[in-house]
Formats: sequence, C-alpha cells, structure tokens
Amino acid sequence: MLTEIRWHGRGGQGIVSVSRLLADAALSEKKHVQSFPEFGPERSGAPVRGFTRISDQPISIHSQIYNPNIVVVVDPTLLSTNVTSGLAENGTIVVNSERTPDELKKTLSVQDARVCSVNARRIALDVLGRPIYNTAMLGALIKVEPLTSFESVAKVVRARFPGTLGEKNVEAMKRAFEEVAGN
Repeated sequence: MLTEIRWHGRGGQGIVSVSRLLADAALSEKKHVQSFPEFGPERSGAPVRGFTRISDQPISIHSQIYNPNIVVVVDPTLLSTNVTSGLAENGTIVVNSERTPDELKKTLSVQDARVCSVNARRIALDVLGRPIYNTAMLGALIKVEPLTSFESVAKVVRARFPGTLGEKNVEAMKRAFEEVAGN
C-alpha cells in the first residue's frame, strides 16, 4: 500500500529534515520511499511543504503529492491556510496544537478525517529548550499511523543528531508518541 504524507511548516522548522528522517526510517525497514520539499520564497519563516511517500512496492510516481493520506501541520499558524486541500477520503491530520482534536476538526471543517493533536511546542521547549517541533511531530505521527517502528525512527534520529542532541530529540519524539490525542 502506498501512503503519502504532506508536511506543513515554515522555513527553519526542519520540515525537509523530518520528511527525510521518516523516509530513512522506512528505508531501513526495506520499504520503498520518496522524500522531497516544496519551497516558496526561500527565507526563514516562509511556508514550506515537505512530502514523503512510503510503500511496500516500488514507487513509480514522480510528482508532488496532491491527495495525501496524511497531513502533518508542524506550525499551527498555518491552520488558517488550506492545509486540508486534497486530503484523501478518511485521511488523517496530525496538528501541533494545544487544542483538542474535536476543536481542530471544527476549525478545519473536516467531517470524514481523523484529527489528532499534540502540544509539540511545549514538548520541544521542555525537552530541547528551543521551539523546534519537527521530531516531536514525527513521534506523534508514528503513533497515529505506524508507518515505521519507533525504534527505526529513533535510530535515524540518533544518526542524524549524534550525542546529547540526538537523545533529546528521541525523548521529544517519545513524549509526543505518548501524549498525542485523536478521535
């Protein structure tokens, strides 16, 4: 089965990195993957989208993702944009937010989607001491949709961020994995 994920964030929030981390973890489990970004104006703070495809079979599609199965909103200020555009029927939305999934479902005006939320900002500040939410959102995503094992993701995160930084990112992932709420 092919799963397509679209990540929404801003320049400097690690959207390209988190898309690649997920792809690398799936690749380590012998899955077929694609990971690529889409940039608008290339500056810090500008909206950025990242894309990840994961499949048990070779992937022959080589285009942007138009109908994602999953949308991950790393930056909640983007909720006022059309983040749900093209979401597949019965798709999943994972949002970095203090708000409940039911509140977000109303805000996003989605009926048939599964909506999940986690306060990745609080987790990142508690664990990393900085508002970098991407790995926390990755932990929430793999809890909601087990596209790869937590262990595989932790391994690639530790490889990408060696030492204390890697351990802190894995801790942020674990907290989000445990705290994500969904309907």
